Amino acid sequence: MKYQQSDIKRILSAVFHLYYDGFKNMTIGKTLWTVILIKLFIMFFVLKLFFFPNVLHKNAEKGHEADYVSSKILPKK
Repeated sequence: MKYQQSDIKRILSAVFHLYYDGFKNMTIGKTLWTVILIKLFIMFFVLKLFFFPNVLHKNAEKGHEADYVSSKILPKK
């Protein structure tokens, strides 16, 4: 079954309005989404910034990152 472009636009518009109306009428959900977004920000930005330094940037020369990683992974002979 082939969809016409107008059918696809109508379906996408209906899906958008479904979610838009749902989020607009939320009360507790908005607070929960805010808490979730703050937690994600803390997890991905703050923790990476302080606990996961960029080791390749400090130890490998620019353009030779793959050589540095392979020298650390492969056993020395």
